Amino acid sequence: MSTRIVEVRAGVLKKNDELARELRSRFEQAGTFVVNLVSSPGTGKTALLERTLTDLRARGARVAALVGDLETDNDAKRLARSGAQARQINTHGRCHLEAEMIGEHLAGFALPELDYLFIENVGNLVCPASYDLGEAWRVALLSVTEGEDKPLKYPSMFNSADVAIITKIDLAEPCDFDRVAAHDAIRSVRPAMPIFEVSVKRNVGIDAWLDALAARRTLWQGSRPLATT
Repeated sequence: MSTRIVEVRAGVLKKNDELARELRSRFEQAGTFVVNLVSSPGTGKTALLERTLTDLRARGARVAALVGDLETDNDAKRLARSGAQARQINTHGRCHLEAEMIGEHLAGFALPELDYLFIENVGNLVCPASYDLGEAWRVALLSVTEGEDKPLKYPSMFNSADVAIITKIDLAEPCDFDRVAAHDAIRSVRPAMPIFEVSVKRNVGIDAWLDALAARRTLWQGSRPLATT
């Protein structure tokens, strides 16, 4: 029985990887920079994403978002307050988004007219680590309320990410959050990974995050296959 479970899982991941490659090619051809936000529940993903969408639009960027939750469309409604297109994906019990779900919910999005597409994954630090969604950048969030050792407990997620963001940094002192220990934990899993500290509520670190996002997109534009044809 255990062998059969492993085989089925391997097959599912293989199919997902194939679909993710197709999505990645599609995004590259359209010139849409796709960012996958992953974290445990309650880290402030939606708050940061709403602020990111709002501020990027103010900078003249064309943005949209897909947001995953088991049920409800509450987060999509919240993100729509930014003025960006926002679409909900309900997984109905699945603890992660999959490439097939992303492909199914792209209908109606004119990808060549989008500079950025953000994917807010289901709140979970286990399953989403294994599922490529065709993104160009994976961002792992950690809030100060979770403790400094979360990257050590969930190394696969942080090892699969390209950048880490520590959220709710304004609460670091009352939570006795050790910033140095948190940075050390992240980099013990993924050495040299960029780390940003932000507070949406106090407007801390937002510009640095947005500048890094724009810089990364510029590098991506120069390296994607379409740019050389």
